[in-house]
Amino acid sequence: MNVAAGPRLSDRQRLNWLRLIRTPNVGPATFRDLINRFGSAETAIEMLPELMMSGGANRVARIPSIAQAEAEMETARKHGARFVGIGEADYPPVLRRMDNPPPLLAVKGTGAVFGLTPIAIVGARNASLAGIKMARMLADGLGRENYSIISGLARGIDTAAHQGGLATGTVGVLAGGLDRPYPPENIGLCEEIAQNGGAVVSEMPFGWEPRAQDFPRRNRIVAGMALGLIVVEAAKRSGSLISARLAGEMGRLVFAVPGSPLDPRAAGTNGLLKDGTTLVTEVNDITSAIAPLIGAPLPLPPAFEEPPDFSATPPPLDDDRARVIEALGPVPVGVDEIIRHNGLHPAQVFMILLELDLAGRLERHSGGSVSLVLLDP
Repeated sequence: MNVAAGPRLSDRQRLNWLRLIRTPNVGPATFRDLINRFGSAETAIEMLPELMMSGGANRVARIPSIAQAEAEMETARKHGARFVGIGEADYPPVLRRMDNPPPLLAVKGTGAVFGLTPIAIVGARNASLAGIKMARMLADGLGRENYSIISGLARGIDTAAHQGGLATGTVGVLAGGLDRPYPPENIGLCEEIAQNGGAVVSEMPFGWEPRAQDFPRRNRIVAGMALGLIVVEAAKRSGSLISARLAGEMGRLVFAVPGSPLDPRAAGTNGLLKDGTTLVTEVNDITSAIAPLIGAPLPLPPAFEEPPDFSATPPPLDDDRARVIEALGPVPVGVDEIIRHNGLHPAQVFMILLELDLAGRLERHSGGSVSLVLLDP
């Protein structure tokens, strides 16, 4: 798999991209909307206070200063890391194919590993010895076939997968900042990965201690970076099954290793197999399924669209905002439904939704639907 070359961000662009994505209520989808609307992160940042207040925010969220962004970039340099923007040559190419990929990734290690065919291996933290052995065996065998191993650096199966792929190329995805690996016992493994031709990545700020809600975000990136995802061991309710569901929703191939019906750590994987997931007992089960995808051209669209022409569309009025808010509620609805219901120009509806998003009043859901978050009185 070739990594497509793309234009590099200038230092000024990278700095403003970092400021924008670190602003509260600006996630990947909102970041993209802002760039598409205003043409640059720098212009978007200038407009943020007005947009937040128009959306009904009680106060303007704190926008990171240039000095704060420069300080995080300097922290990255001290840790041997860098920020890579979507569309640049060393941004993971498969990750660009998922909905709303992170616009900036902190990367420690070499970007060359992203040129290998990526496959994710995930599983139980309290893994059995048999599960650990299987994860290492699969990672080692896939590595010998020019695959990179993607996983989340958790205890158990993740750790075994990284160890198995260490000699040939593995990518660890962190739920916290690159300087806050979790669990702490994998700090050494992170260094080994970065020094042995692999990479450790995160979308979170440096200094960020991972919280429970950050791990599903991490799982989303693990699934999004790979053409396929293998679950080695997983209980009925586990983060590994969340990763498998996310991978399936993204159109990635999902594989599962069967386990004993008497072992609760195999209940989730056996359930996946009952639902039609591809069974894995050896490396060939994976490579034969992935092979048709290798060499197929990756549809790598431009990172962002040209700014739309809003000159012929009047800005939304307060009455327009009220109509859109009235149409919204806690139940997700499609944006097209909102446009049809209100009869407003699509550009006006998108602007109102963007304002609500920046004010912390909009929640985005899979499939592009949205719902309203009620502000506390």
